[in-house]
Amino acid sequence: MTRKGYWIGRVDVHDEALYMDYVRANADAFSKFGARFLIRGGRFETPEGEARSRNVVIEFPSYEAAVACYHSPEYAAAKAIRLPAAEGDIVIIEGYDGPQPGD
Repeated sequence: MTRKGYWIGRVDVHDEALYMDYVRANADAFSKFGARFLIRGGRFETPEGEARSRNVVIEFPSYEAAVACYHSPEYAAAKAIRLPAAEGDIVIIEGYDGPQPGD
């Protein structure tokens, strides 16, 4: 069974208008690779470690799709818009589908 893939993004935006251009531009890549936002901003607290002002979790149908999206020409075009607008961290990670607490 193929495990889902995820992007975990933590971002500090320095240019809100330009960042909104990035948001519009990334739709092409995300649509092409079957992405779905699970977390897109919202309230949060950081009980440990350091935080950035925005948090995003994007689900993909597979880890391979998540990696391919990041390295695609469509996302490269969007990323070129984001880089001068924000500073952030992105982790691409494979989902877990094993035993859970209480199982």
